Amino acid sequence: MATLKEVRLSIPVSPEDIANLKIGTVVYLDGVIYTAREGAYKRILEQGMAPPVDLARLSNVSFHCSPAAAQNEDGSFTVGAVTATASFRFSHWLADWFPASGCKVIIGKGGMSKEDYRYHFVPNGAVYLTTVGYGTGALLGRGIKHVRDAHWLDELGIAQALWVFEVENMGPFLVESDLRGNGLFDRDAERINAGIERLYDGLKAPALSRYGETTSREDEVI
Repeated sequence: MATLKEVRLSIPVSPEDIANLKIGTVVYLDGVIYTAREGAYKRILEQGMAPPVDLARLSNVSFHCSPAAAQNEDGSFTVGAVTATASFRFSHWLADWFPASGCKVIIGKGGMSKEDYRYHFVPNGAVYLTTVGYGTGALLGRGIKHVRDAHWLDELGIAQALWVFEVENMGPFLVESDLRGNGLFDRDAERINAGIERLYDGLKAPALSRYGETTSREDEVI
């Protein structure tokens, strides 16, 4: 059985670190990361608001996620878990986001399209890391050692605020895209789909079927 390669990277992640990342590699992170979702994208990119902090100087790693955060009596925050959100939702902001933020690593769930990698990530020397399966929010939360800031919390709420975390050995994440625009999900989907019909060889036709997602009422899908 093959063993996955693991790397531990310090933030800001260097161009050499990024160049050496191969899809399927397991990554752990140390340093400062920040969260950004549609609330931050709309304010900065659509409404022209200045970021609450100099993002390029702060970090070059951004996370599409929502933290499970609680405020302590002294005003500080404790984050017990972080739930990644699907990154395809933010695709149309990427062309402007990379030059505005200086981001080189985006973390999220589910990967992005080949077109996003080709036209947005590759020209900006950036890669995508994906969370590993469901139910890992508490595991990732253990890597958050300190909540430095929660910007726009009152205006946007917990999920949409721009959070700044100091993290240590945060992960595991999987390298989903590399600097050439290759995608782990796309690569494996092609390999799996090429042989999926063979799984049904020798089986009888199913006894039950129903109408499903089809453009014709004459078609039935299982």
